Amino acid sequence: MQLIWDEFLKIIKAEAGSQVVETWFKAVCLESWDAGSSIATLRVPNQFVSRWIQDHYTELLKTHLGRLLNTHTMRLSFEVAPQGEGSQRSRTIIPASVIHDAELVASPIITPVIYATQHRPPVMVQHQSEELILSDRAIKPRTGSVINPAYRFDNFVVGPSNSLAHAAAFAICENVGKVYNPLFIYGGTGLGKTHLMHAIGNEVTKRNKDLVVRYETADTFINDFINSIRFDRSHQFRNRYQKIDLILFDDIQFLSNKEQTQESFFHIFNILYEQQKQIVLSSDTFPKEIHGLQSRLKSRMEWGLVADIQTPDIETKMAILTKKSAAHNVVLPDEVAEYIAARVMSNIRELEGALIRISAFASLTNQQISIEMARKVLLNLNEPKREGIMLETIMKVVAKHYDAGINDIRSKKRHQDISLVRQVTFYLMKKMSNCSLQVIGSYVGGRDHSTVIHAVSKVEILLTTDQAFAIKIKGLEQEILQS
Repeated sequence: MQLIWDEFLKIIKAEAGSQVVETWFKAVCLESWDAGSSIATLRVPNQFVSRWIQDHYTELLKTHLGRLLNTHTMRLSFEVAPQGEGSQRSRTIIPASVIHDAELVASPIITPVIYATQHRPPVMVQHQSEELILSDRAIKPRTGSVINPAYRFDNFVVGPSNSLAHAAAFAICENVGKVYNPLFIYGGTGLGKTHLMHAIGNEVTKRNKDLVVRYETADTFINDFINSIRFDRSHQFRNRYQKIDLILFDDIQFLSNKEQTQESFFHIFNILYEQQKQIVLSSDTFPKEIHGLQSRLKSRMEWGLVADIQTPDIETKMAILTKKSAAHNVVLPDEVAEYIAARVMSNIRELEGALIRISAFASLTNQQISIEMARKVLLNLNEPKREGIMLETIMKVVAKHYDAGINDIRSKKRHQDISLVRQVTFYLMKKMSNCSLQVIGSYVGGRDHSTVIHAVSKVEILLTTDQAFAIKIKGLEQEILQS
């Protein structure tokens, strides 16, 4: 159960962002799965978390956890943990939506917020601004960040698709701050960017324990920046980054359209670069193609080396499967590894997900893994998606077909015609690209993943009830493929 839940958390982090995982799902676990009744029981810390997850994330759970459990009819059951259980994972939580930027918008609604920690009793607090998610660092700034010890160079499978990024990453460890500064690694979701960044952190720390290494995601940087303003700690915030010898900054594309946050990062970047401190950045796309990012920031990202990670070839995917199965003591026949590698085309995360589904099925049914089992378990796996289809292409084709402006699709306009165009855009982006819901929403006017889910559901209903509409969507798909 734990392996399946860990895989689900990885998927949700890619789809909805790390803040959603840290705030709502880290304190939850998959308690049991009853294949006969198709009921998945989740253990939650309290009723508030249970209600919030049911109200906001039921569809994500049914879609992704259902896929991992190889069912389309999954039902959810929630079990509240006995008081005191799971206290090791307790932390300060303010349940809320993710704030769009540091510019706080006043709201006339007084919103109650519950602080709950292991060391202090719950306190009711009220505020008139947008709700914020605050971790312990809002009260006590972090002195460091966690590098995942599981991500190392020795378990990173190198192939033609990632050899340049791997070589550059290892070269940095031998001469921190002196070569390839900054190093910018880009590639699609689930291709190993984060693994490589943590591997750099682990290797540098092993070679020189005196160096200050910090791994940071765009989400946590934005959160820290907001909190530094909210709690009047801007000076401490800047000082914390000035002491760093190596910064590993993941998913920088999420700084898009956040002007004040970008301004802060720009000055931190300049200080570290002038002091010859090593900067490593990652994104899902080339620097120049990151929308909503200041030109001067894009320029600085290209000062050093820009290395891409592409979709691995079938031999590399088989090597990854072999290494992953060995790490989990799973006996994976070569023909099964080849079948999975050929079936899963998009990214390594889906490759691992397929392996976990097969190994979980084998464990639950007490069978050995075989090619017949693989075919059965992966029967409903989506057909391979064509790689390299850009979100921009999809948006242009849809806009042209409906005679709508791209700016209108990205705008906040809600009249019926433009809303339908926007929903079709979301649907085709989700279906025809490998981008996460968070990336898609951000690209189309800075919307969140829940908006994308709602739009996709609307279009899927129309496809089943309106034959003319379904034919039109098929035509759009063909036009996009030919663009």
